[in-house]
Amino acid sequence: MDLDVARIENAVQVIDPVFLDTPQYRDEQLCRALGGRAVTVKVETANPVRSFKGRGADLMLSTLAPGTPVVCASSGNFGQAVAYAGRSRGMPVEVFVPETVNPVKRERMEAFGARVLTAGTDGSSAREAAAAHAARHRDRVHLQDGLQAAIAEGAGTIGVELTRGTPDGGGFDAVVLPVGDGALINGVARWMKEHAPGTRIVGVNAAGAPSMRESLRAGRAVGIARARTFADGIAVRTPLEVSVRRARALVDEIVLVTDEAIAAAMELAARTLGIVLEPAGAAGLAAIAGGAVPGDRVATVLTGANPRPEQVRELAARLAPPPATSRPRRPAAP
Repeated sequence: MDLDVARIENAVQVIDPVFLDTPQYRDEQLCRALGGRAVTVKVETANPVRSFKGRGADLMLSTLAPGTPVVCASSGNFGQAVAYAGRSRGMPVEVFVPETVNPVKRERMEAFGARVLTAGTDGSSAREAAAAHAARHRDRVHLQDGLQAAIAEGAGTIGVELTRGTPDGGGFDAVVLPVGDGALINGVARWMKEHAPGTRIVGVNAAGAPSMRESLRAGRAVGIARARTFADGIAVRTPLEVSVRRARALVDEIVLVTDEAIAAAMELAARTLGIVLEPAGAAGLAAIAGGAVPGDRVATVLTGANPRPEQVRELAARLAPPPATSRPRRPAAP
């Protein structure tokens, strides 16, 4: 296992504090809506990149020499994180994105100073373009979300905070995490397996992009023909082999959630927590709400809050009260 528990613990001294010690709590209204289960949410959205990705990106960049140019591919949140950390550390950043990238995420990457380049219609095309670009420019360091150990270890600091901040001082029956490239679940699981071995680690794939579940079943990285989900943050066609290898050793189960269940979880989070999540950020909550995760005490990470504009409009429509019906006026008394 190339992920190191000591490095995860030490990472809290290195990562920009703006990404650390995020809120984690049980909301009474949410717990009632989930049948009275004790559900802890960890909110990774209240930071400059609105997702957990800043932890791993900042730790990874801390291992490079100052001024090192970096290149990566992203559907948006990882690119934002690398751009933000690169600006803070004086490193030029280039991000390859699919043509279908969320425009909100692209604008924020550019606002953080990244050079953003489009390549193809999906994440696989963007990853291939980033790799080719890095091969042509040997001075660049090619970052791949899910590949470098430091990226997963940075995300693993979420596990540190979960074990040290459980509301009643006890443990969790399960920790439920959305799975795209695998950095989050592998980093958190590495810490939890060492410090809370009785806790099940449950990953969540979108039903239309079950690449990690199929890879774990096959025992190797396997691809799907097409990712069919609106949760672009976890719409991975083929996970990296190293990420699958880590997950095979650390992850207990991968469950699937439909886009409809994710949309319902987004609405639930907005109603009870007052948080507008992007689809991938609500996947763990969707799995819990759908009954896919047993246990009385569970935790999930709300991983991102960069929805597309149309998703915000659709959520607002779902939250709007029904229009008042007009009652016919009584005729005036004679």
